[in-house]
Amino acid sequence: MESRRNIYFYHTRDADMLSKASHIYELAEQYGFTIVDDQLKANIIASIGHDGTFLQAVRKTGFREDCLYAGISTTRNLSMYCDFRIDDTSKMVEASVNEQFEVRRYPLLEVTVDGQGMFPCLNEFSIRSSIIKTLVIDVFIDQLHFETFRGDGLVVATPTGSTAYNKSLNGSVVDPLISCMQISEVASLNNNRYRTLGSSFIIGEERTLTLKVISEGNDHPVMGMDNEALSIRHVEKIQIKMSNKKIKTLKLKDNSFWHKVKRQFL
Repeated sequence: MESRRNIYFYHTRDADMLSKASHIYELAEQYGFTIVDDQLKANIIASIGHDGTFLQAVRKTGFREDCLYAGISTTRNLSMYCDFRIDDTSKMVEASVNEQFEVRRYPLLEVTVDGQGMFPCLNEFSIRSSIIKTLVIDVFIDQLHFETFRGDGLVVATPTGSTAYNKSLNGSVVDPLISCMQISEVASLNNNRYRTLGSSFIIGEERTLTLKVISEGNDHPVMGMDNEALSIRHVEKIQIKMSNKKIKTLKLKDNSFWHKVKRQFL
């Protein structure tokens, strides 16, 4: 941490948030950090808000590998990406003074849509029907045609994203130390005519997942990258793989991923 003293705060710029965040700015300066207005000059990027704010901070700053990300919650509860609370500065001070930080590395997805560039994801990629009609997708694992999915959509999650949309679909919670992706179904059709696996499944970091949208009057699905919609309407083929990049986040030594899972759900 001694070599990382330039900090950029990511949050909304309304009067209420600026008022809430003012003492965080003062605290940072008091303990020797330099607050920068340009994220490119920062080696620490701290979001102030909630998990959605953290996801936006990572996305809007380009999933940088050369800096550390930290999350500060504006609610009373800590969350999956927020290790600090805005109303409890003692933890920040203690961690800064006593070097109680550890660096945690989170894997990313790389999503390519019809060859139109690569889109990284920290939480999940989702594809859903935009009309009241099932979406039909041929699912390939590497070169193997695995299944033809019919239903409302699919969610492809990272290990950290496994506690979000994926978990609401009865997907498994996966340790971020395992670099993999999990595919979960949204309201699939399973009967004598149509058949899918009917459960989520996990594939390793060396695999490539390919989704080919079958045009049956529903080839304009809604696609999401973390908590942001992708502005591409017509889609034929999506390729998803694990990225070689990982983002680095600050965590307290007594606040592992499994501490957070226990706090959030048990």
